[in-house]
Amino acid sequence: MNDLISKLGDWNPQFFREIKGRLKGFNIAIAVGISLLGQIVLFLYQLRELPNDLYSQEGQYCFLRPEVLEKRRILGQQIENLYRQISKYSSNNPSGKSKIAELQLQIDRLQQQVTELSSQYCPIDQLNMQMWWRDHWQYIFSTLTIVFIFTLLVAGTYLLIDNLAKEERRGTLNFIRLSPQPATSVLIGKMLGVPILVYLFIIAALPFHLFAGRGANIATSHIFSFWIVTTACCIFFYNAALLFGLYCRWFSGFQPWLGSGAVLLFLIITMQSIWASPYVRSSTIWFQLFSPLDITAYLFPNLFLHRYQWKLLENLQFFYLPVGNSLLGLVSVHLLNYGVWIYFLWQGIIRCFRNSNTSLLSKRHSYFLVAWIQVLLWGFTLQYGKNYSQYCPGRDCVSFHDVNYQITQNFGWILIFNVVLFFGLLATLSPHRQTVQDWARYRHQNISSDRSVKNNFWLADLIWGEKSPILVSAFIYLAIATAPVVVWILLVPILHIDQTASLNLWINQVNRLNAILGVAMFITIMMVCATSVQRALLMKTKKRFFWAVGIVFVLLFVPQFALSILRLQPSTYPTFWLLSTWPWPGLKYSSTPIVFIVWLGELAVLGLLIWQLVKQVKVLGESATKALLVKE
Repeated sequence: MNDLISKLGDWNPQFFREIKGRLKGFNIAIAVGISLLGQIVLFLYQLRELPNDLYSQEGQYCFLRPEVLEKRRILGQQIENLYRQISKYSSNNPSGKSKIAELQLQIDRLQQQVTELSSQYCPIDQLNMQMWWRDHWQYIFSTLTIVFIFTLLVAGTYLLIDNLAKEERRGTLNFIRLSPQPATSVLIGKMLGVPILVYLFIIAALPFHLFAGRGANIATSHIFSFWIVTTACCIFFYNAALLFGLYCRWFSGFQPWLGSGAVLLFLIITMQSIWASPYVRSSTIWFQLFSPLDITAYLFPNLFLHRYQWKLLENLQFFYLPVGNSLLGLVSVHLLNYGVWIYFLWQGIIRCFRNSNTSLLSKRHSYFLVAWIQVLLWGFTLQYGKNYSQYCPGRDCVSFHDVNYQITQNFGWILIFNVVLFFGLLATLSPHRQTVQDWARYRHQNISSDRSVKNNFWLADLIWGEKSPILVSAFIYLAIATAPVVVWILLVPILHIDQTASLNLWINQVNRLNAILGVAMFITIMMVCATSVQRALLMKTKKRFFWAVGIVFVLLFVPQFALSILRLQPSTYPTFWLLSTWPWPGLKYSSTPIVFIVWLGELAVLGLLIWQLVKQVKVLGESATKALLVKE
């Protein structure tokens, strides 16, 4: 035992440090004891439903059930016919009271037979005990599955965030940062060591989980697939918990409750969407893939009492690839989604661990993040399905696949996700006053005499440099996000194979040039917002972040709010809509020259803002350099 502990300490000192205070005899006994006790209670709780000699013959585990139900059906029909006869006699022959009494007597006899059928018990030799044990193990397996998911994700994230918060308050986290251990070793040690008692609780129940699954005739491949996906899910959420604990330190003692509560709320919401049978041909389905409950319901269809239409997930496609047709494809999609996001989260964790005041991602990784989001959004948008049918009154309509209709149905979600992502990156990557001042001073002091070298250096620094202003990066984000939209607009006639009416908006009401100009206007408006945010962050006031948020709020929502209050319709005042942050409705009623002129006006405003920003940055660099020379 000592040799094993020594080897663990050599392999990962942080892991050894975490488990040293947790893996004590009492703690191990409590974790394993609660797990075993819970398994026994669960088994006995289900065992109380064991059929005996008082089991009704109408129960689902009685072989006589079909015969009894058929007899009840026949008796019910006979009673219904007798009531019809009574109604006829009572309405057409008032003098036939004796006949009514005779019929009522027959009804009473039949109802007595129904009562006798319901009160009879199923003989012991007619009980389907094989089916009962299968369902018994199925209930146990389902319960353990749900307990595994909620315990690992909710309890694990709480423990990790709480541990980081305590380390921060005690000051030991900075000590760990200064230790010779690499950041990767420290963080892996925390992920493995902090929830070690949760792992013991789950590991103690794994044999019973596997045994219950086999008893319920569940394929071993499905059980192991669930374990693999759940493991990847835990790694994802634990990475998110570490990042939340390192980056969002201002929540203080409320931090672990907020993080674990958010995970619990996410699981509850995704569980409700499972009960509601989600529509899989949507760009938002990738968000559902973060939850292990969806694939759990696919692997074990009886988990939610048959209310989840798991066959819907069999129709899942990714860029028309039928990934839902096989277990391997579906598991691979989940693992790929988790893997890529774990990579991005890990980059942020490493950066925040080394320097708690740095941004979550480097600009290089932020470009890949935006590109990955586009792959997810468009990959799950482009799914084949008979989603469109023309209007055909008086006859059955023939449905067929229309890719343009599919894209237009998801375009709103694509836009919302990209706008949220854009402003999220602005909030996390935009440098503040002191950072830009240091960058400007460095640039001012290191200007090369060769103009081409100087221009190339500035451009590369604006694209990749983490201290440079965000403008060039913001334009790259928008270019990556809108490139698929522009390609789609250009290919609209080619994709218009079935000559449906779904493209009436783009071909007849809005020509493609106007649509492309609309994309250009959207990019310009977003760049105006980005420039305004960067200028606000260069203010001397300490509340510069709130100024930036306020400016974005005014630019995005005030124009739309004013148009709504004044009731200016796009058909009557299209130019006002073109000047707003949502120009698309105005494109329908505007000519191309008007759209082009409005776009040029927006470009002029953007150019003025950029010129003022460049001037402001230049002044910051020169003043900082002069102050440094004076001190020397």
